[in-house]
Amino acid sequence: MKTTIRFSNEQSFYLKIKLNDYLVLSKHKVVLMLMLTAWVGMLLAPTSIAWWQQLVCLCGIGFLSGAAAVMNHIIDLKHDKKMARTKNRPLVAKRVTLFEAKLLALFLVLSGACLIQFSSNSLTTILTFLSLFGYAIFYTVILKWLTPQNIVIGGLAGAMPPLLGWVSQTGQMDPQAWILVMIVFTWTLLLFWALAIYRRDDYALANVPMLPVTHGIEYSKTCVLLYSIILFIVCLIPYLIGMSGVLYLLGALFLNGLFVYKAVRLKFTKSIQASYDLFRYSIIQLLCLFLVLLIDKWVALI
Repeated sequence: MKTTIRFSNEQSFYLKIKLNDYLVLSKHKVVLMLMLTAWVGMLLAPTSIAWWQQLVCLCGIGFLSGAAAVMNHIIDLKHDKKMARTKNRPLVAKRVTLFEAKLLALFLVLSGACLIQFSSNSLTTILTFLSLFGYAIFYTVILKWLTPQNIVIGGLAGAMPPLLGWVSQTGQMDPQAWILVMIVFTWTLLLFWALAIYRRDDYALANVPMLPVTHGIEYSKTCVLLYSIILFIVCLIPYLIGMSGVLYLLGALFLNGLFVYKAVRLKFTKSIQASYDLFRYSIIQLLCLFLVLLIDKWVALI
């Protein structure tokens, strides 16, 4: 005899809300973007493992990235209560208990580590754990509150997925993989600074020493403009060293040219909305840039 489990409409609604809160805690949209950069690292590597191993490894990287995000929510709970941007997060709003969040983080850490180790190699597992520690502990607990250069130092942890993808295929930390890391790292600074300019008062209220809080908005705008030019140059390196072809070059010139334009507009306008516009575009820019890298790779193989 088969036993069928049925949920009432209220129970189904509750489960959907709970699942959505867990996804928010794990910052699933950010994690998906990191998984894309890791996938590009896999496909650009000179050697490769089976496709199913790549998929399992990507899930493992995603799980550990999600665990780092959950730990970030847990550690920042008391500060999130002070900021308008974060006051409705699941832990702050008490839709998820602290115990549930810790249990979720533990599940993601253990399952993620097992998936990576099963499908790839120990070096990838170790590097992924170091990235988790760098973001969830070193950055969130120490650097974030210590210096306005917090993201300059701590941003490297969030830029590691392309290297993780590459190492999962080759077992080596080759220079080409570090170029992909440089792209994501430089982009990360711009993403955070643009958001910090837009949310400057929030960060000041929570006593977070972000660059606009400690050095002012105009200084931060100048940094954004200078680093957007650096990003433009860094994004040309894959073409210059033969990692990619003309298709990528054209895509990089367009995407980063528009980035520099928006950074110039931010620098010379008094509208704070320009910083949010740059923040939103930066997300689109990185997604499109790595997709162009993938398409360029496929075109080269045809």
